[in-house]
Amino acid sequence: MAQKQNPAGPSHRQQRVAELIRHAIAEVLQRGDIQDAVLSAHVITVPEVRMSPDLKLATAYIMPLGGLNEAPVIAALERNKKALRQEVARRVNLKFAPDLRFLRDETFDEADRIDALLRTDKVRRDLESPGTDEATDEAPHAGAGKPAGAPDPDAA
Repeated sequence: MAQKQNPAGPSHRQQRVAELIRHAIAEVLQRGDIQDAVLSAHVITVPEVRMSPDLKLATAYIMPLGGLNEAPVIAALERNKKALRQEVARRVNLKFAPDLRFLRDETFDEADRIDALLRTDKVRRDLESPGTDEATDEAPHAGAGKPAGAPDPDAA
């Protein structure tokens, strides 16, 4: 029977296992335990790993430092998927070693897109125009925050 995706997001266990696998992959790549010319020539960041609900599939989002040569790096990771899975299994104590899948991390592109939107003339015009909410500019009302009928200590 297929399980439905939890609308509240990944479970605590999924997040914990994903973080352990992220650290294991990053350590393997940093130490150079996988002998590959492309992988040894690049510094690779692993900002996120997402686990399937059954913990049998790990999707690692990767990005070479500087964002250059993404396709060759992902191809090299795919070529060395078996060795990476063995190294992850050795470092992370799980009943089953998850299958690894490597995708390009697109959060940097999304951040650039948001920055470009914030620099548009329309947004700049909205930020420079005076706001209609003038309540923040006024002094707070005397007696604000006190229950009705409470004595005013300053009235003496």
